[in-house]
Amino acid sequence: MASTQDLKRRLRSITNTRKVTKAMELVASARLRRSQMRIEAMRPYADRMLELMAGVSKAAGAVRLPLLERRDTVQKVGIVAVTADRGLAGGFNAQVIRRSLALQREAQAAGQEVVWFSTGRKAASTLRFRRLNVAQSWIGFSERPAYSDAQALAHAVADAFVNGDVDRVLVVYNAFVSALTQKVTVRELLPISPELLEGAGEEAGEEPGHTPDFIYEPEPEEILARLLPVYVETELYRALLESAASEQGARMTAMRNASKAAGELIDNLTLAMNRARQAEITQEILEVVAGADALA
Repeated sequence: MASTQDLKRRLRSITNTRKVTKAMELVASARLRRSQMRIEAMRPYADRMLELMAGVSKAAGAVRLPLLERRDTVQKVGIVAVTADRGLAGGFNAQVIRRSLALQREAQAAGQEVVWFSTGRKAASTLRFRRLNVAQSWIGFSERPAYSDAQALAHAVADAFVNGDVDRVLVVYNAFVSALTQKVTVRELLPISPELLEGAGEEAGEEPGHTPDFIYEPEPEEILARLLPVYVETELYRALLESAASEQGARMTAMRNASKAAGELIDNLTLAMNRARQAEITQEILEVVAGADALA
């Protein structure tokens, strides 16, 4: 049995740890509220952007733009893994990395080469440890991404696609559902699917095959060529914001569970320490009684 001093030392250590986990839970809760507000402000903009692209695409008709080009043979697949810069968030990072590696195995089974793009220190360190083909990594903004960060990522990915370095681009991130639930999401970023544009038009209330009676200046094809890169930036920015909110939700839940486990451990250690103290007192009483009997 551990001594009273050992139990006191462990109890003090765990109590200090619980203070830290509770503080981290409160910080994550405050940051989660701010991240939710940014997502709520972003989602309508992203939806309107898609509807605008759908209308311009119908007006332009059949166009051949680099970001819309769907290649007959896919030889290289680009995977964008969106993770965090820090841990202590449960399975937040691990589930994105696990899903990304599963996509890599599927691509390799189809005879395709995988080129990696990553955000967050966790993905960067994992890919570097596995010595995978990483084209570019970004770190330092996982908790509070700016639109400029999404622009840098979008330009790198779009350039790789246009230049033929990759034939297809997938983005893997945690979509925010609630503070307790984060859903791993895989989206095809490039090439931009014509079906996606048609679906956006139908959701906006347009009839299939209907072309809005608008006059475009400049020509619809030129407008669409300008909108497509902005759409890629918007989708990546949405993924970064969703991931940031999911990170705070996962961290808040993990710290809450850690505080609860620490509380249970403190109760058990307190009980064990009381038993050890009682055993020491009983032993001292027995020694006093035995000494008195010996003197008598």
